[in-house]
Amino acid sequence: VFDAGDYFGIMQVEEVDEEEEGDEEMAEELKKKPNPGNEPCFKVIVTNENGLQASNPNSIFLIDHAWTYRVEHARQQLLHVPGLLHRMTNLMGIDFHGEIPDEGSIEQVLQEMWKYNQTYQLSQGTAEEKVPVWYIMDEFGSRIQHSDQPSFATAPLFYMPQQIAYTVLWPLRDLETGDEVTRDYAYGETDRLIRKCVLLPWVPIEVADVNCFTPEPSDEHYQAILAENKEKLPIVINPPVYERGKIFRVFTDIQQVLNNLTHPRFVFTDNEGEADILYNFSHFKDYRKLSEERPGVMLNQFPCENLLTVKDCLASISRRAGGPDGPRWLPRTFNLQTELPQFISYFQQRDRRGEDNHWICKPWNLARSLDTHITNSLNNIIRHRESSPKVVCKYIENPVLFHREDVGMVKFDIRYIVLLRSVKPLKLYIYDVFWLRFSNRAFSLDDLDDYEKHFTVMNYAPGVTLKQVHCEEFIPLFEKQYPEYPWTMVQANIFKAFAELFQVASAKPAPLGICDYPSSRAIYAVDLMLKWDTSRDGKRIMQPQILEVNFNPDCDRACKYHPTFFNDVFSTLFLDETDGCHVTCIV
Repeated sequence: VFDAGDYFGIMQVEEVDEEEEGDEEMAEELKKKPNPGNEPCFKVIVTNENGLQASNPNSIFLIDHAWTYRVEHARQQLLHVPGLLHRMTNLMGIDFHGEIPDEGSIEQVLQEMWKYNQTYQLSQGTAEEKVPVWYIMDEFGSRIQHSDQPSFATAPLFYMPQQIAYTVLWPLRDLETGDEVTRDYAYGETDRLIRKCVLLPWVPIEVADVNCFTPEPSDEHYQAILAENKEKLPIVINPPVYERGKIFRVFTDIQQVLNNLTHPRFVFTDNEGEADILYNFSHFKDYRKLSEERPGVMLNQFPCENLLTVKDCLASISRRAGGPDGPRWLPRTFNLQTELPQFISYFQQRDRRGEDNHWICKPWNLARSLDTHITNSLNNIIRHRESSPKVVCKYIENPVLFHREDVGMVKFDIRYIVLLRSVKPLKLYIYDVFWLRFSNRAFSLDDLDDYEKHFTVMNYAPGVTLKQVHCEEFIPLFEKQYPEYPWTMVQANIFKAFAELFQVASAKPAPLGICDYPSSRAIYAVDLMLKWDTSRDGKRIMQPQILEVNFNPDCDRACKYHPTFFNDVFSTLFLDETDGCHVTCIV
């Protein structure tokens, strides 16, 4: 029942005359508005002559949602859904008189909507279905203003029978006729500085006095991650010794291994209990039990390897390798949950210096570019923090590009397969073949929501072509385009970055570093890009930028083009035999 109209009214506040009103706070709020006088200011007030009693079970109201969408579809919907742009410009106080959607109005809505957006996500379904949904409440809901002492609370409610979400509104105290309906836009935040940061889209402030230096988190932070992961660390064991020529029984649930591992020293078993090697697709948790009962059993993962494979951890351990800005091989990264004030300070300082301020927001642990957004809007980034835990990384605004005959100069990224044989001593190999992924449209720093221009992950997007170039074809093409940058030199820098990353990742004992469990081995995929940078002596260099490290990567392409791939991997990791294998030792 939509009965809010019987109890509330929307008032347009033209201007406040301080003497008459005596409401200085309101006047102050109006002055703080980014453009007072331009957009009308609205208030929602209680109009029912009996007021509202918080204890009355009927004092609960529904608010409809005017627009529900995923960020990547917003522009298309504003263009194509009849009446949507008109309604949004009205609701946000943006001038729009035409009948036909124009780029300018759409751009304004895409900027302003972060002051109106709310979010929820569904807790079940595929990874795609769990991507956060954003919504804008109808005119009534969107006019409810912020207060630190709110008179009402709101919450989204997903109503299963209709498969529709509403917002529920209820009073927090008794109200009289004429009282204002307000809610807390920073609900749940108690820290004063964080509240100020979260409210910045509505109440602009400068936080440049906050030091933007982000030290490595405390030891307790890593202990908490270990506890949250429910991982039990192993006891100390002696490295297992096997007789020469032993044939190892492998237990695995990975089809690519079952189909492609043909090395005579490995046989498959369906019995986990009799296996010498556990090669699991999912994360192993109880290393303690395994180390106590079967210390000789080898496995394809390390305790605490999430320090590499989860994006916020990757950024924090990498700080061991570089100054206040982190190492040169990692884009500057902030954890939006724990480093929001430092990020805003850094953003505002760059803004004042006129430096590029494009950033990419990524969830901590979703792959395939899901829920990943590129933006130069501070409001957008601050609000994204509400949907799911995210890091924000400096977007590479000057990537090294590759000329594609059919398209022009496009972005590309490179994937290397890295084999970690042991942590103490550190032994790291690289598979000799690397993989390339290209964008489908020429690169430029605009159309930030154009997936095919800014992203290279094409094999999951339906109906999108996937451009494949084998690394043996790529190297001569690359050297022809960049004759001053021989690939051997570029690759030496890439390997140096990998070596540094794994050195800092294993420099401290678990859970502050990868655990040196002697029976562990692992294979990771490291994705990187190259960007133009200036060396300390002023030369233009191609600087590798590590983007992410993936556990148990999809090796489909590897097996297809290199049938000995898993034989080489198993021989290197489990037999310590690298002769005739396509691997290079880098540490």
